[in-house]
Order: sequence, then structure tokens, then C-alpha cells
Amino acid sequence: MAVAQHSDRLVGIMRDTMTALVRRDGPDLSARQMAVFLTVYLSDGPHTVRGLAHWLNVSKPAITRALDRLGELDIARRKLDPMDRRSVLVQRTVKGAELLQEIRDVMAAAEAGVDAWPLPMADAQPMESHPPG
Repeated sequence: MAVAQHSDRLVGIMRDTMTALVRRDGPDLSARQMAVFLTVYLSDGPHTVRGLAHWLNVSKPAITRALDRLGELDIARRKLDPMDRRSVLVQRTVKGAELLQEIRDVMAAAEAGVDAWPLPMADAQPMESHPPG
């Protein structure tokens, strides 16, 4: 029972975090884009397209598409590896570091049971929540 409660708590934090992120002003990331972003920012590099594809167990073209979007948003960028011109390195950006901090802040608020972002409209009502079961 304790494991299920802990898991439900973690899933609740994830739900609250994702809800806060979609409420904020800014682009949404797909699950794959978020996985690539978090892998680049939370694990030691250098990161390559090939390495990310292997780590996330997805194809290199899928990583390339995710990186295309992350690059458009300036939260990650690619450059040729000066030591191996066949390899592409993925680099962090200031804007990406700011997004990671925003995610950390939202998750901390969600863990504390605080709504990190106001509802987008003054007359919007939160959806009724039902306990799992």
C-alpha cells in the first residue's frame, strides 16, 4: 500500500507539473522532446545524437526531429564535434537552463501542494478531481 501511495504522489506531482507547464506562456514540449531536453540537462555530456538515441532507445531521426524543435526554441543546440566531424554534439543554452529552473520550481511547488501558476483566465474553474480508484 505504501508503494502505491508513493507512486500516486509522484504521478500527482508529474500531473501538477505538466499542468503548470501547459498553463504558462510558452511552447509545449512533447514527451520525446522533454526526455531529450532532460537527458541533456541532467546527465553529464558531451551528448551526441547517436548517444541520445542509444540512451533513450529511439532512432537517430527521432532524436534529430526532437533536437530540431529544441533548437527552434533555443533550449538546446547542435554543433559538429571538432574532434570527429561525423559526430554532432548537443549543447545546453542559457534559455534551456532557465527552463530547467522553471521546471524545478514548478515541481517543488507541486510537491508542496501549491499551484505554481495562476489559471490563464480569471473566470476559469479548476476541474473537479476524483481520487483514483
